[in-house]
Amino acid sequence: MTIGQRYLDFAAREARGVSPVYERLASAVAHDDELLARLGDLPEAKRQPNLLFGVVRLLGGPVDDPAAFHDYVLAHWPAIAAEMSSRITQTNEPGRCAVLLPVLASLPQPLALLEVGASAGLCLYPDRYAYRYGDHVIGAGEPVLDCAAQGAPLPDRRPEVVWRAGLDINPLDVTDPADVAWLDALIWPEHTHRRARLRAAAAVAVADPPVLVRGDVLDDLPALAAQAPPGATLVVFHSSVMYHVPEPRRKAFAEAVAALPGHWISNEAPDVIGFDGLPEPPDDAHHNVLALDGRPLAWTRGHGQAITWFG
Repeated sequence: MTIGQRYLDFAAREARGVSPVYERLASAVAHDDELLARLGDLPEAKRQPNLLFGVVRLLGGPVDDPAAFHDYVLAHWPAIAAEMSSRITQTNEPGRCAVLLPVLASLPQPLALLEVGASAGLCLYPDRYAYRYGDHVIGAGEPVLDCAAQGAPLPDRRPEVVWRAGLDINPLDVTDPADVAWLDALIWPEHTHRRARLRAAAAVAVADPPVLVRGDVLDDLPALAAQAPPGATLVVFHSSVMYHVPEPRRKAFAEAVAALPGHWISNEAPDVIGFDGLPEPPDDAHHNVLALDGRPLAWTRGHGQAITWFG
């Protein structure tokens, strides 16, 4: 897939119907030879739309007008390229807890949660957030995570979590304004509800900080998992993370998780984990596959806004 095709795919499958600003911008970049040439100078893993758009927003550049975006990127390319080279997309969307909840609540309680690719750890608090699946409400307080659920076995209560820890190559600190600014820049322009959700979730994390360990998703996983308290069900989970990991190491990671006690929840694009015999997704939008211990259960949207159960 060329860089231009990658941006067109993002516009059609991820941004359409979710962010008109990013749909329009990604389509413009896909046909902009000057910007495509600049992106071509970066390593392949650093050319993704979310990274470019997030960095421009972080630096104060315009994203709502493709012409102004073009001029800004060309004028500030050295700074933009430096930021893109040193950063990764670490979208820490607490809304993803809404698609994880049906699985987490079905496991033997209490739980010891270990998130791989935890960013700032905001998805480590599924027991602290409130959920709204149409008329079905679980828990109280802020943030409230809205999710359209089709066929999912919705629980009546939140899970019980007695230990929570995260592993990340570059963990973020919700008490650091610079780290929070990066998390905010990664939220799509029109999504004011997600910004409010980020602030509410960050307040939860600040009040009871998780254990966040800087380390490799494969090499440092067993040692951190060994810290989980006895008597709790260990749950290793990750969402939209493994595409950062080279394919051979993904397979080694799956083997490493399978060797641990407890359970493994993955929520990744269908081609990242690799499942056979998946049903057709609900529509042409980008969907992740929610799976428990390697068994696919549902299609989910990237920000946790919808789950379609087939397991």
